Amino acid sequence: MFAHEQVAVQRGPRSGLPIIVAIHSSALGPAVGGCRLWHYPDWRDGLTDALRLSEAMTLKTATANVPHGGGKTVIALPPGVVLDEPARRDVLRDVGELIESFGGRYATGPDVGTSAEDMNVISQETRQVFCRPESVGGSGDPAPYTAAGVRAAIGAVFRRLEGHDAVRGHRVTLIGLGHVGTQLARMLTRDGARLTVTDVDERRRALAEELGAEWCAPGEALTAGTDLLVPAALGGQLTAELVPELRCRAIVGPANNQLAEDGVAELLHRRGIPWVPDYLASAGGVIFAVARELRGATPAEALRQVGGIGEVTEELLHNSAGLGISPHAAALRRVEERLAGAPDAESAPAMAVRGAIKAPMMN
Repeated sequence: MFAHEQVAVQRGPRSGLPIIVAIHSSALGPAVGGCRLWHYPDWRDGLTDALRLSEAMTLKTATANVPHGGGKTVIALPPGVVLDEPARRDVLRDVGELIESFGGRYATGPDVGTSAEDMNVISQETRQVFCRPESVGGSGDPAPYTAAGVRAAIGAVFRRLEGHDAVRGHRVTLIGLGHVGTQLARMLTRDGARLTVTDVDERRRALAEELGAEWCAPGEALTAGTDLLVPAALGGQLTAELVPELRCRAIVGPANNQLAEDGVAELLHRRGIPWVPDYLASAGGVIFAVARELRGATPAEALRQVGGIGEVTEELLHNSAGLGISPHAAALRRVEERLAGAPDAESAPAMAVRGAIKAPMMN
């Protein structure tokens, strides 16, 4: 896609820790992306993560028709560093000040290593933050809305396969019963799916029993005979070697980075297995949160926008069939056209790195 607009790398004035903010694109609107707090062997590894993940956020927002671009915050903890509560608050306030310096061009939310409560700390320094706790006026836990977005995409897939969006009576295999997977399992059970579930945590069997779902071993789920495969756990599970073994009619789920490599999308397309890109299927949480907290939408309005994932999915599958390309390729084409046609596309600044971390932090 396009080059990053701006990258800021800074030593936090309170914490002394490396903080990276990457804005990939603001052509379609202010950039949004999570704040990742993670250990890296070197701060430059955190920079690589920020660049990769901010571009992925542009792909997510542009595909899902969200009027925002993509960005990312990374707090690159050196190996062995453990933050106590005061140190954690210091680095989060450093993040807030850095985000505020962008003048509204970028807002952040929770990601790996951070929480809604952390967003509340960041909000002491900037209003450009989302997914704060409901108790302080934020949009709260994004998991139900992520699951609702996946459910909307599933409905679109069944409209394509069956001419209607009902899952009742159809076999659905869901891999991963984490927070989003659990919400989705409840929705699919409510809607009458013949549900098979699995998780690496055997304690999740209790949920399967509660829902009346069939349980299968994690190693068997990917190749089980099913109408719909729903990856909701770790990424990278869809490999070139797996594609010939699949016995599903379609794949859609919230797990991030499902493809081991981009070429798998083409292999799935050749086998006639529609794969709804994960960056679209999983967009419901961010759609709801930024609509509520950054654009002032009511809960009902924001939920309607989450439901729009179904319409986008249906359009993507239609374009895929019409052009003879995979849904992933159709999505990439759609994103490139939207970015190229955006009013600010020509005026976006070239990549700039400001506030480089001083030498001792770069070892």
